[in-house]
Amino acid sequence: MFAAMEQLIHLDYALFEWIHHGWQHPWLDAIMPHWREKTTWIPMYLLGLILLVRNYKLKGLYYVLALAVVVGIGDYTSSQLIKKSVKRPRPCREIALGEPTRDLIHCGGGYSFTSSHATNHFAVALFLFLGWGRLWKRWRWLLLVWAATIALGQVYVGVHYPLDILAGSLLGCAIGALVHAVYRRRRWRIADFYEENGPNA
Repeated sequence: MFAAMEQLIHLDYALFEWIHHGWQHPWLDAIMPHWREKTTWIPMYLLGLILLVRNYKLKGLYYVLALAVVVGIGDYTSSQLIKKSVKRPRPCREIALGEPTRDLIHCGGGYSFTSSHATNHFAVALFLFLGWGRLWKRWRWLLLVWAATIALGQVYVGVHYPLDILAGSLLGCAIGALVHAVYRRRRWRIADFYEENGPNA
């Protein structure tokens, strides 16, 4: 068991080195620090909020509230419950790595496992994918691609390992699916998102 865990950690280190150093490119260095920053997406969040409220009024506000619950559960579970229990140092603070991390952003405090960025963005992406995204048909897969690129950005800038974002992504998907399962059964759900499944969906 211990040997398998050690091998997994070594693989995690190797994948981190491959992404963080091997993918190094000037345009990624310029884009990724902003792409993975949650404040970059505030205009998109505001646009989505406006569309929901304009088109669905009070039910739109309930949908926004459900999204807030998704983020709240995801962030608390990752940042408070898991990170403070595992206490894994961030790669930008890890002396065991073969090469020091590149100084693309401030390393910051806190722990590495799991990635809250990955947890929160995948939770939101899957919640939207299962509901709002039904109206987009095949385009809704872009929601998951969006979350994945943000999660990978955390590895590229040196603040998380691949295992951190993998675990965070799975955790986020579980939370997004769970909250959605509750939401879709409420009488104040937005019926347009589920009409293809009939009135009892």
